[in-house]
Amino acid sequence: MSATHHHRDGTTSTTVEFWESFYQEREQIWSGRPNFLLVREIEAVAPGTALDLGCAEGADAIWLAERGWRVTAVDVSETALARARAQAARQQLAGEINWQRHDLDHTFPSGRYDLVTAQYLHSPAAQDGERTRILRRAAEAVAPGGLLLIVGHAEWPSWVLEPPADVHFPTTAEVRADLALDPAEWQVEVEDVVEREHAGPEGQPGTRKDNILRIRRR
Repeated sequence: MSATHHHRDGTTSTTVEFWESFYQEREQIWSGRPNFLLVREIEAVAPGTALDLGCAEGADAIWLAERGWRVTAVDVSETALARARAQAARQQLAGEINWQRHDLDHTFPSGRYDLVTAQYLHSPAAQDGERTRILRRAAEAVAPGGLLLIVGHAEWPSWVLEPPADVHFPTTAEVRADLALDPAEWQVEVEDVVEREHAGPEGQPGTRKDNILRIRRR
């Protein structure tokens, strides 16, 4: 069962309900393009097996499959997964990606992978410690010699003038500490903060910083 989350207005929802409502607001939420930092870090990596955690409408998984990766892509929202499957079919990749629905704090894909990617695994519906538990399971799913790629927001966009005080974006150091990886078994290959242009919902100019960790299991 999904955990129950309490909101400021006194209502409650499960993780599934939260994300189903999110994706049903519009026919398409995201741009359809793969995440920039995934492309930057993985474009030159030889393809193998990949696990895409929180795949949303499927752009990252489809990009990986186009480059020869054998992809397992998971999300909590069946609405998002349906859109991802449809887009993969339009691009003649229907049989190349294994789409699975998981509430990752409760169920997790089996197997080990040459690449495990978690792009912006932030959730307003998350309970304390949920993201850390999921990322630790993500690390467990990396095959020997494989990569764990974690990308997350470092702060609110510059055009958010009054950001919520109760939202914390973990630093790369905090993520590493939470993962508690044995340095004899893991090597940090990339630890970076990247600032890029990021326009607001009404087209207002601005920037946003993202954290990136690329860690290899020895």
